Amino acid sequence: MADVIKKATRESYGEALAELGAVNDKIIVFDADLSGSTKTSVFKKAFPDRFFNVGIAEANMMSIGAGAATTGLIPFCSTFAMFAAGRGFEQIRNSIGYPHLNVKIAATHAGLSVGEDGASHQCNEDISLMRVIPGMTVISPSDDTTTKAAIKAAAEYYGPVYIRLGRMAVPVIYNPDELDYKIGKGIVAAEGDDVTIVATGIMVSSALEASKQLKEEGISARVIDIHTIKPLDKDLILKAAKETGKIVTVEEHSIIGGLGSAISEFLSEEYPIPVIKIGVNDVFGESGPGAEVLKKYGLSVENIIDKVKLAVAK
Repeated sequence: MADVIKKATRESYGEALAELGAVNDKIIVFDADLSGSTKTSVFKKAFPDRFFNVGIAEANMMSIGAGAATTGLIPFCSTFAMFAAGRGFEQIRNSIGYPHLNVKIAATHAGLSVGEDGASHQCNEDISLMRVIPGMTVISPSDDTTTKAAIKAAAEYYGPVYIRLGRMAVPVIYNPDELDYKIGKGIVAAEGDDVTIVATGIMVSSALEASKQLKEEGISARVIDIHTIKPLDKDLILKAAKETGKIVTVEEHSIIGGLGSAISEFLSEEYPIPVIKIGVNDVFGESGPGAEVLKKYGLSVENIIDKVKLAVAK
């Protein structure tokens, strides 16, 4: 893991969008007056005639995106996760999901790591909201490499896609020349036999660091990067469950309805084993530096290590 290099996934999104725009003139971008923060400004600078600022009208933006998709265009609709999944839910459900339109919703500033913006902006419910919509693909990339791969894959895939992106800079994990990225297929980021840590989004790098430290203590922890929460890579999860017998899930999201819930729902029917969920425990966040807020709410390397040891002890 190239942990020296750090980059926010929202920045990777902006760069990937501009790269795609150069090779596919069907890609257009809608933004709700936050292009500087969502980094769609990169696309705007390169292709001003294909960029539209709809203002602070997120619900309208989703409907406009739906309309654009019916003409054969590939719209990317961007704003903060709280406004995309929160304010735009009805329009996403009825105008995008129900007719299964080819709209990509790229939501930045997700989770507690928004930090100083506080609880009103720290969206810890969006994965749950989006994955319950029939036919919606839900992606939460872990680093620069997987983000760029996800944006490209989403553009090539026909149907509604929700892509969850972060504000805070995180380690670059993967070499783009070695990454085999497919929607719906997880990545084994570290091998292990004693327990499996299944992580998504910016928590993958923390899971890898925890695995490294656990190895020094004689615990072999496999790490799986589930960048696509829906559809879930059931084959990979089932294989890990059978081979290690214990799973710890890690997500910068509520433990209700997110990655941990998706895995627990699946394994409870297919192969019941202990699943310990690390995430936001049915509480709102608070204002503070992103890294400190994550630590306070248990999204730290230290807490992952503690929970893995608990799983192994069980």
